[in-house]
Amino acid sequence: MLGKFFQKPDQAQGERVPPGQHLAKGFPVLTYGATPQINIEEWEFRVWGLAKPAVFTWSDLMALPQHEFTADFHCVTRWSKLDVKWTGFKVTDLMNLIELEPEAAHVMEHCYGDYTTNIAIEDFVRAENFFAFQLFGEPLPAEHGGPLRLVVPHLYAWKSAKWINGLEFLKKEELGFWERNGYHRRGEPWAEERYSGRF
Repeated sequence: MLGKFFQKPDQAQGERVPPGQHLAKGFPVLTYGATPQINIEEWEFRVWGLAKPAVFTWSDLMALPQHEFTADFHCVTRWSKLDVKWTGFKVTDLMNLIELEPEAAHVMEHCYGDYTTNIAIEDFVRAENFFAFQLFGEPLPAEHGGPLRLVVPHLYAWKSAKWINGLEFLKKEELGFWERNGYHRRGEPWAEERYSGRF
């Protein structure tokens, strides 16, 4: 199985691959539940909680500055893919449109399909984080989170929520789907923060 779908990183790649990970030869798809089929015309992105409530259309977000991003991608199930090429817009550019209350310290990512995952605001607003709508120059496929997903390269990929459609800003940490089911609250790959130890 290792040779067919995965390989060990070579010496030059080793510094980029966290402990316990192997390199994927393709780009595996891991999803809990059915893949949502989303009509762009009906798509919307909501902001609420400790922020001024707002609703953005697809056109609103496509008007933000667009960039190409190359980032490594690390899945908690022990595979990594290096140099994934995305097109999207920066989290920090979206945040310029959001009026936060001072006590906002955590974010709950909400998605079509009712998936949620939590992230501390200091992890969320890092300069390298972005929302992606293209993968390797093509519209982001539904199985990889299209039409829009968050990408947080410094954390395990379950924090890079697929089909994202909302941000709820919170004062205190609340746990998302996988975090309630035994995954680590933060998910930092280099520290192997895979599971919470509660189960």
